[in-house]
This record gives sequence, C-alpha cells and structure tokens, in this order.
Amino acid sequence: MISYKKSKIILKKSIIKLGEEFINTDKCLNRVTSKNIYAQSYHPAGDNAAFDGYAVKSSDTNKLNRKFFKKFKIVGSIAAGNKPLKKKIKKFQTVEIMTGALIPKSFDTIIPIEQINFYPNKKNAKHILLNKRISKFEHIRFKGSDFKKKDLLIPQGTILQSNHILALKTLGIKKIQVKKKPNILFFSTGNEITNKEKISDWEVRNSNCHYIHSLNQNFLFNFKDGGILRDNQSQKFKSHINKMLNSKIDLIVTSGAVSAGKFDFVPQIIKNFKLSYYFKSVLIRPGKPIMFAKIKGKSKVIFGLPGNPISSAACFRFFVYPYLRSLLGIKEEISFKAILKNEFIKKKYFTRFVKSKLSTTKNGKLEVHILKGQESFRIKSFIQSNIWVMLPSGKSKFKKGETVDCFFPNHPNKILS
Repeated sequence: MISYKKSKIILKKSIIKLGEEFINTDKCLNRVTSKNIYAQSYHPAGDNAAFDGYAVKSSDTNKLNRKFFKKFKIVGSIAAGNKPLKKKIKKFQTVEIMTGALIPKSFDTIIPIEQINFYPNKKNAKHILLNKRISKFEHIRFKGSDFKKKDLLIPQGTILQSNHILALKTLGIKKIQVKKKPNILFFSTGNEITNKEKISDWEVRNSNCHYIHSLNQNFLFNFKDGGILRDNQSQKFKSHINKMLNSKIDLIVTSGAVSAGKFDFVPQIIKNFKLSYYFKSVLIRPGKPIMFAKIKGKSKVIFGLPGNPISSAACFRFFVYPYLRSLLGIKEEISFKAILKNEFIKKKYFTRFVKSKLSTTKNGKLEVHILKGQESFRIKSFIQSNIWVMLPSGKSKFKKGETVDCFFPNHPNKILS
C-alpha cells in the first residue's frame, strides 16, 4: 500500500496526450484553452464618451471664471452608434454627446449633462453656459484603455466561464483553440448491481454510474456508460480494454471488483497488459482499494474505483479529477481553508476524506463541521454534507479550532486571487 502523496506523484508521471480542436466561442463554456488567447482589436475601439453630456475643447475654457460666463453654441448631437462627426468645429462650439459615442477630434473633454446650464432655456437650448475652466480628458474612455491589440486576453489552461465568453464576443473573436475533453468509458461491476426500478434485498441500484455521469459538465469530461460487468465477465472486460486501445476512449473507469475478494477481477485483468505505471491500494479512507494503471506505449489509462458509493465518489474526486486537470493543462487545484468546529480522530498514516458541512459565521469566517456517519456505505451524511474535508497523513488528532483543507464535492474549487 502506498501513501496518497506517492499516488499523486505516479499520476503526474502518467499523463497522456489529449488532442486540440477549434470551437465557436458561443459554445466554449467549461472548455479549457490550449493556447494563450490574444486580443485581435482595441477595446474600446475608439475614444468615446463615458457620460451623457456635452463635448468641448478644453482650451476654449482657459480664461473662464465665476464672474465671466461664455456661451458655447450647440452645433450637433451624437448618439452611440453614429458615424464619426465630420463637421468642422469652430471656437466656442459644442456638441451634445451620448455615452459610448465617438468623440470628434476637435473636442478633448466632456461635461456631464447634470452640470450643464442651457441658454436661453432647456426646452429651447441653443447654447450652453460655462463659467469655469474645464480640464482636458474629463469623462473620456480612451481607445485601447481596456485592451490593446495583441494584449493577452485569456491565458492557456483557463477553464472558460461566462465572463470569458463576454470578453471574447466583445472583442470579436469567433473561434478559439481548446483541449479536447477526455473521453471516459465507465463500467459498473458485480452480480448485485442492477438498473431495475424494483429490486430484491440482495440487489443494489446502479447509482455510482449516474453520480459520476452527473459530474461530467463540472469536471470537464465526456461520459460513456459501458454497462454492468458481471462476476463471470472478466474476459469481457479484457476485450473492452483491447478495443479501447484503438478507440477514442482515453480512460476506462470501473466501480467495484478492485478489492481482494473472489470476484474482484479488475486488477488481475489489468496485469495481463504491459503497464508503464501501476498502483493498487492507497493509505486513504474511504477508498483504500483504488487501482490505477497506464498502458505502456499507449495514451490510455484505467482507474478502478471501489464499489461502495462514498468510496467511489471520494476516489473520483481526489484521484480521477486531479488527473483530468493535468491532462487538460489546468493548474493543480488548491484547497480553501476553514476552521474545524469539532474534534476528529483518524489513523495517523492514512489520508482521510470526510463528509462535512461548511458554513459561515456572522463575521464572515468559514467554519466546517465533520458529520457523523463517515462509513463508505452511508448516503445520508453525503446528502447532508456540502464539502469534503481532506485530513492529511502524519497526524492522528484534529482539534476544534484548527484550520483544515476543503474541497467542493460536485464542482472544482475556484482560485480567488
């Protein structure tokens, strides 16, 4: 049996190559950039108004003071979306301008509408009245002040979200290059596993398959259900592996048949293949029997998850998903910290993944309560939980008030920086 730390080192050495593809930016949600994306245009595209108001030339106001009003003749109106004004502008002239409208070259500052006095009156405005010096470049959004052409827009290895789509569309980027999603072929195992609605006492509903399938959008993979392998179908499993070697499947993931029982055939079948990396059983709970193998000379790997629901869920979260991140070129996931609300004792040399409840105090601190019912068959505590707490090896007792590492169960942690 190896440590969790050692297993992660093996996984990092076992990375397989994924292809890349170009996709439309309106379909890129939850895809991962395979290259840096650069701005292809300026944003804003030109100098424009930050407020509704009136554009003037600042030098026309240099001699103005409280005792001396000057009339500026209104010679036009510019709305956002209008073509640039080509009219020749004379001294002491102004144009009405709306937010987002391009500023004519003759003007260099804007006075917000709220500060304007009209002459002879607002309803019949022919002029605006100014009696103070106006600084240059007031209330102007300059060309390229957000992004200049060739600026880095989105770095490689970014999981694209809705805010990225906003930026891509704003800058007119239609297609981008992303990593192909890893393809997972999933098998449940065991004579007891069934997809029937009504079951006998000795049967178990096929829940692990549906749980892992439900994670595919958040955890960035394509899912294919391979069905249920019965206790006497070890050779059928071997056949599926052989087919995988010449298919688009990147990972086979199984649930069950990885322990040391009479019908736990997955490790035996795997060892018939030439492997470059392999481990079986890790010092963790839940999920100790977990197995991993990389086929030698092929970009194909196999994960054998334990059959108990919580063991399967934990091993997918803390073994398969980190591996998928590595394939996709995403930085290693970082835990966030919370204060432990209750004491917990575990075996010193085991890493524990414990079902827990995260909450916030009145002053905004994160607290976490480790729930009762940590056995791997117990679903009730998993429903009550909203976080995994990871307790590292090398320590047995975790006291109330300590800071612990937390991971969301059904979606990745987000890096806040």
